[in-house]
Amino acid sequence: MEQAPTDGARRIGPYHLITRLDPSGPGQLPVPVRRFIGRSADGDRTVLISTSLDGADPARFLVEADAGRRLLGPWVLPVAELAAPSETPWYASAYLPVLPLPVALALHGGPLPERTVRVLGTTLAETLAGAHAIGITHAGLSPASVLLAWDGPRLTCFGAVRAAAPDGERRTGLPGLEPGSLAPEQASGGRPRPPGDIYGLGAVLAYAATGHSVPDSAELPDSLRALVGRCLTREAAARPTAPEVLRALLAASPTPMATVLDSAGALLGPGWLPSRVVAAMARQSSEVLASEVRTPISQTARI
Repeated sequence: MEQAPTDGARRIGPYHLITRLDPSGPGQLPVPVRRFIGRSADGDRTVLISTSLDGADPARFLVEADAGRRLLGPWVLPVAELAAPSETPWYASAYLPVLPLPVALALHGGPLPERTVRVLGTTLAETLAGAHAIGITHAGLSPASVLLAWDGPRLTCFGAVRAAAPDGERRTGLPGLEPGSLAPEQASGGRPRPPGDIYGLGAVLAYAATGHSVPDSAELPDSLRALVGRCLTREAAARPTAPEVLRALLAASPTPMATVLDSAGALLGPGWLPSRVVAAMARQSSEVLASEVRTPISQTARI
């Protein structure tokens, strides 16, 4: 577990930083926020903290984080707390052991099993379907925005595209935006809309299945090739809707109850995650828990 930064930024808001969530360095996929695990001074609250990147619009970052409170469901890591207007922008979510999708691939040693990819697709499509139904566009779906927990994926990084640059400005090459996940109409400065989320969903599925967000179609599993290709088409109007993606994935699922229940949760169960990923989550949990215990040894105990 990578330790918290040593450049003096040991605290964000009321939280002391324990560790970074995302690895840094050459070859890592862009992450649209800086993410840390932190703990309150009294030790009562452990949280996942997200802060804006340099160059992002801080006011827009907070607006998008606040809007993320409306995005509910089992596959979302909800925003629980926001920075005050006078503070450096940050938001916090309740901590649970999670790994970013790129970290999971690195631990597994390559593309994830098709069952894991299918769970990713159904949970994300179910979440996007609910968001789009109430007028919310995620506007930041990429491999780094997806966290894996033992009981299912969690969607994060709300509104990263809008925080990176306003509508009308080209977003290609901006820090934190993964180019393979950025729909063409968004890359050119267009207003983020639901079809852009579907493009990001296709990129996430492609990445999980092949290790590349823009793969050669031959690299994709046969059962996912056509659907992912439709999600990644350049023509926004030709992409499927989130409910269509969900139905397609459930219909092709080897789990009969998934189709009956019409729910992504029916695909979850023992073995949906590779064992190395599960082991890493357990290790993270134990290390974070151990960092809670900072009780000084009393003079009496020393005698």
